[in-house]
Amino acid sequence: MTSGSEGAAEHQPDGLDLAKAAARAAAASAGTPARKKPGPRRRTFTKSSGARPDDRDPQLLDDAMGRLIAHHGWEVDLKVQGVFGRWAELVGQEVADHCTPEAFDEGRLVVRTDSTAWATQLKLLAPSVVRRLNEDLGHGTVIVIEVLGPHLPTWKKGRLSSRDGRGPRDTYG
Repeated sequence: MTSGSEGAAEHQPDGLDLAKAAARAAAASAGTPARKKPGPRRRTFTKSSGARPDDRDPQLLDDAMGRLIAHHGWEVDLKVQGVFGRWAELVGQEVADHCTPEAFDEGRLVVRTDSTAWATQLKLLAPSVVRRLNEDLGHGTVIVIEVLGPHLPTWKKGRLSSRDGRGPRDTYG
């Protein structure tokens, strides 16, 4: 089979020569040189890790996660989130039933209570809770506990509300 252009060679019936030519053309258009005929094989040696541990060796997940956490400075954040998860274990079930941690920022732990009585109780327990949390997190991690009372509805509604009004006095006896 000959082509109409001059100098065109006859193609093989299996099309292998066309496939090789297409591969060479694709490689040349991608900016890489066309592959030459294979010559004698040269043996190349890559640096191996040897008998001692190396960064290229498989790593334990615990060690790799520890390096990642240390690199990003997430140690305290993870410890604090662990405290939030183990709140009942750290402060006791009765206190945990009525008080929940909401936020932690720069040594200040914000705790929300479900009643004003529990807010007062937690304010009295705060020094012992700070001591217990610092035993678990490290000395000086928690400096102060800010105790917030329950979420209550606001009585500041409408354009005719009184600025110094006390709201309905007999609702929360």
